[in-house]
Amino acid sequence: MREDEMITTGIEYPPLWELNPIWSTLTTEERERVSQCVEIVHYNKNDIFHLEGDEPQYMWMLLSGKVRIYKEGVGQRQQIIRLLKPYDLFGYRAVIANEPYNSSANAFEPCVVCRLKNTDFKQLIQSNGQFCYEVMLTMAKDLAIAEIQTVNLTQKHIRGRLAEALLLLRKNYGVEADGRTLAMLLPREDLANMSNMTTSNAIRTLSQFAQEGLISVDGRHIQLLNEKELERISRLG
Repeated sequence: MREDEMITTGIEYPPLWELNPIWSTLTTEERERVSQCVEIVHYNKNDIFHLEGDEPQYMWMLLSGKVRIYKEGVGQRQQIIRLLKPYDLFGYRAVIANEPYNSSANAFEPCVVCRLKNTDFKQLIQSNGQFCYEVMLTMAKDLAIAEIQTVNLTQKHIRGRLAEALLLLRKNYGVEADGRTLAMLLPREDLANMSNMTTSNAIRTLSQFAQEGLISVDGRHIQLLNEKELERISRLG
């Protein structure tokens, strides 16, 4: 997405340090500086934040909406690595490492984010030891998630991978008022890309789960009817 296509929102958000504890370590002076530097930006559905191989210019924190992190695979097939929820950070590892992004990020739906230039972010890391420590903790947690997903995608069978994906969607985005319907409406192709399988296999496995009474499917709306069994399938792989 070109820079001139971005629309700065007029929506007011609480200060960063009230949204994610990583920012609460900033001093009063640093908070004033960040308040002047941070940009609140609106992205439309499918807009790109960065592509794999781009030089890092910003780090981002999601304020509203959903963002997916993905890598391009064989035949331009996208492997979804993470689905972000509000107040998650992204794009910061490449800034710290001073190397190109090793994945891509785009807006799964209309999003509002705050972004900080790489130079301003690096200055905070270098000048505030507690902030640096909190960034390290966040990076360590993200790495642990990536390691778990690598094992899931490479060692589990199709049923285990799909059950894992459905449970992850519930954990990240919750359910509707009925307590069962996933609050994330994911196209079959994206669900397949999360589970490292073809779209046809994802559709077939969803149908099997529905026949077994584990889920109910109505278009993109998926109800989880038997989470314990889905957890068992995911655990056994």
